[in-house]
Amino acid sequence: MQVPFFGLAFCFAGERGGGKSVTAWLIRLFVKDADQVKDPAVRRRYGILGGAVGIACNLLLFLMKFFTGMITGSVAISADAFNNLSDAGSSVVTVAGFQLSGKKPDKKHPFGYGRIEYVAGLCISMVIVLVGFEFLRTSIDKVAHPETAAFSWVSVLVLGASILVKLWMGLFNGKIGKAIGSATVGAAAMDSLSDVAATSVVLVSVFLSQITDFPVDGVAGIVVALFILWAGITTARDTLSPLLGQPPDPKLVKDIEESLLSYEGIGGVHDLIVHSYGPGRIIASVHAEVPADADILKMHETIDLAEKEISAKLGIMLIVHFDPILTDDARVNHLHQTALDIVHQIDPALSLHDFRVVDGENRINLIFDVVVPYDYPVSDEKLEERMDAALKAVDPRFFAVVSFDRSFLGE
Repeated sequence: MQVPFFGLAFCFAGERGGGKSVTAWLIRLFVKDADQVKDPAVRRRYGILGGAVGIACNLLLFLMKFFTGMITGSVAISADAFNNLSDAGSSVVTVAGFQLSGKKPDKKHPFGYGRIEYVAGLCISMVIVLVGFEFLRTSIDKVAHPETAAFSWVSVLVLGASILVKLWMGLFNGKIGKAIGSATVGAAAMDSLSDVAATSVVLVSVFLSQITDFPVDGVAGIVVALFILWAGITTARDTLSPLLGQPPDPKLVKDIEESLLSYEGIGGVHDLIVHSYGPGRIIASVHAEVPADADILKMHETIDLAEKEISAKLGIMLIVHFDPILTDDARVNHLHQTALDIVHQIDPALSLHDFRVVDGENRINLIFDVVVPYDYPVSDEKLEERMDAALKAVDPRFFAVVSFDRSFLGE
């Protein structure tokens, strides 16, 4: 056992050092065009590599700990072994998820299969939680009916080797998860680090069980089970969020808005919605404000160009709707500023767009949209009443016709 143990220590030291690491070697060997992380095919190769390494390492650790637990009669070591087996199963699901997510869109799924990666992560979390509950039950029974586990230096070496392997796996998956922006691989990294803590508890219990009659083995098993449950719950949280629909990356939002505003004639953007159908499959729609007196054919050409160039640059599918805005009417601009000032006086967190004026003989409708934060304490009806009253204080003929929006950007 000593040669593999010190070999693992050497690998871990190389991973932390500045030289060529095992991670870099594996990436160079199995991931073609590794620096092209935005390419879905390259991203898929990264994910499959992470899953394959997880299968190999966790199966090895399971076999080592399983036989050690059988020999010593330690429920904590056995629990840790099956924790590794569940991790191997999770890695199988990860590989399958990344492989299936690469399928091209078809008639049944025109937006592709990218979300399978999230479904795979959810399956992983369910397996982890089930294993955690089973070993929590077994460990509680061990506390109620304690048995002395046999001490063995082999178990110490096995657990020590496991800690080093899991530390390396945490670094390995952390690097891959960060490179490709995968919550599933990132969760695997956190799971490996939680396994380090769990196995460390088991290692301590091996020594303590020899000097006390306290059911250390059972208590350690409970701690390991709690680590397993926590890993399952956090994995479920990280994969459910994108499945249910979460706010887009703020950097992507900023890049879309700034890119659009760089085109001549586009003076503002609003109503940006980003739909994610899995990593590398993002569809965004946005309204771009353009001068009402602009040449419509020329403006349409600009919008088409913006859609194509920004989509290619950011790796998304962008759809732009343009809204004509009066920019050279002094009266409309003054009324727009009046309405904006009133909205900001009510709350600076509110924003206004799509302002229009419709004149009547005894009534002037000021029509606009207001974006209201989620969980805002004032109802839309009350807000409209306050805006209408403030506008009538300026001119009794003013009537506020307000549509209320909620941002899809998590703001």
